[in-house]
Amino acid sequence: MRIDGFQSEMQAMMMEATGTKTSPTGQQVANDFGDMLSRAINNVNGLQKTSGDLQMRFDRGDEDVSLSDVMIARNKSSVAFEATIQVRNKLVEAYKELMNMPV
Repeated sequence: MRIDGFQSEMQAMMMEATGTKTSPTGQQVANDFGDMLSRAINNVNGLQKTSGDLQMRFDRGDEDVSLSDVMIARNKSSVAFEATIQVRNKLVEAYKELMNMPV
């Protein structure tokens, strides 16, 4: 599998999707990735806060919150958190591989 061809194809698709005519610089890609990662982590945090809020409202006897709502929110936050952990593990693994490469 040729990685350079795959990378150029992905960059072309990204440029087409964003409507840009020039190829992105390394700094732009790093900023975009950092922003995307921050948004994903904030999304997971929001899901966990929502889950905790629903659980607290249910525990206090709020009639607007059902047990199924609490369980669905809890499972959503759990799946999102596990996915975040897996992404973190893959990033750490990739970093270690890069650090072990001979220069």
